Amino acid sequence: MKDLDYMAWIESFMTWFNSLVFELSRMLASAGVPEEYQTLGALGLLYLGVVLVVIIVIFGLLAVLRKPKEKKVVAPKEAVEEVEAKPEPEPLSLSARFKRSLAKTQSSLVGRIDSLLRGRPNIDEDLIEELEEILITADLGMQTTKRLIGTLEAGQAKGTLETPDQVRQLLMEELEKILQTESKPLDVSIAAPFVIMVVGVNGVGKTTTVGKLANQLASDGKKVILGAGDTFRAAAAEQLEIWGERAGVEVIRHAEGADPGAVAFDAARAAVARKADVLILDTAGRLHTKVNLMEELKKIRRVIDREIPGAPHESMLVLDATTGQNALTQAKLFNEAVQLDGIALTKLDGTAKGGIVVAIAAELDVPVRFVGIGEGIDDLRPFDPAMFISALFES
Repeated sequence: MKDLDYMAWIESFMTWFNSLVFELSRMLASAGVPEEYQTLGALGLLYLGVVLVVIIVIFGLLAVLRKPKEKKVVAPKEAVEEVEAKPEPEPLSLSARFKRSLAKTQSSLVGRIDSLLRGRPNIDEDLIEELEEILITADLGMQTTKRLIGTLEAGQAKGTLETPDQVRQLLMEELEKILQTESKPLDVSIAAPFVIMVVGVNGVGKTTTVGKLANQLASDGKKVILGAGDTFRAAAAEQLEIWGERAGVEVIRHAEGADPGAVAFDAARAAVARKADVLILDTAGRLHTKVNLMEELKKIRRVIDREIPGAPHESMLVLDATTGQNALTQAKLFNEAVQLDGIALTKLDGTAKGGIVVAIAAELDVPVRFVGIGEGIDDLRPFDPAMFISALFES
C-alpha cells in the first residue's frame, strides 16, 4: 500500500515538473529562443531557481545562528522597585557648572592657600612669603601678586589682619575688586549692525567660540551673520558653516586661500543689506610674533570701517586658559596691534591656571567678556566676577 502511495506521489510530481518545463519552454519560445534550445533553457532556469532558493535559505540560517542570544537577568523585586522609584537627575545649575569647571584652579590656588593657613595661629612674614609664592605659581601674575601682598602687609602693620580667616576673606575681596573693575558685559545694541572681529592664534578655539557666540546671540533673537575670514587654515570655512547651521545663521565665505580683506568687505556689505543685528568676523589664527600678519589684521579693520563707520565695535581676543602666562603675553601683543575691547577665555574647565583671568584684568585693562566652561554649545558663558570668586573660594 505504501509503495502504491509513493509511486502516485512520484507520478504527480513528474506531471507538475513536466508542465512547469512546458510553460517555461513556451515563455522562451515567445522570447525568440529556437525550438531545439527551449527545453534545455527551461531546465537551466529551473536549476538556477533551485540554487538561488538554497543560497537564500543558507544565509537565513547563518543570520539566525550568528545572532547573539540575549541573556535574561532576573533582578530581585526590591531592586526593580528601587530603579522604578529613582528620579531622573536634575541638570546642574549654572553656578554648579561654573564651580565644576574651576575645580582644578580651586585645587591649585585656593586649596594650597587653605593648606598654608590651616593650623597657623598668627600671621607672620614667613606665611606672607609662602603665600606670595603660591599666588605667582597660580598664574595670577606679578602685578596682581604685588598688589595682594601689599594689601596683606598693610593690614598686618595696622593690626587689622591677625587670623588666617581674615587673610582668606581679604584675598576674596581684593580679587573680586580687581575683576569687577574691568567687568563689562558685551552690549550689541549700541550699533546696527554691531561688528565683532574675533582674533587669536591657532588652536585656542577661536572658530568654535565664534559659533557658540553666534548661537547665543541668535537665541536672544538677534539676526546674526558670520564672516569666514580665516581663509588660510584648511577647512576653517567649512567648520564655521557647520556652526552656522547649528545656530541657524548665514555664513559669508570665499574659496580657501582668498584675500581675508575681500571676505570682510563682502560680509560687511551683506550685513548692511540684510539688516543684520550682529556681524561676527572670524580671522586667521595669527602668529603674534609676525609683524606682517598683524598688519593684515589692521587692514581688515580698515576695510570694515570703510563699509560700516566705527566698526569693528568689538575686537575680541580668544585665549586658551591652559597656556597660563603665555596667554597674557599674547593678549599684550594683540592689544598693541588691534586695540582689544574684550577677551574670551576658553578651556577654563580643563586647566589649573584659571588665575590668568585675574592677571588679564589687572594688567591689560581689557574686560573678560566670556569664559568657556565646557564642550557644549551653551558652555560659552558671560563672565561673572562674583560667581567666579564664589566658585573659586567655596569649600
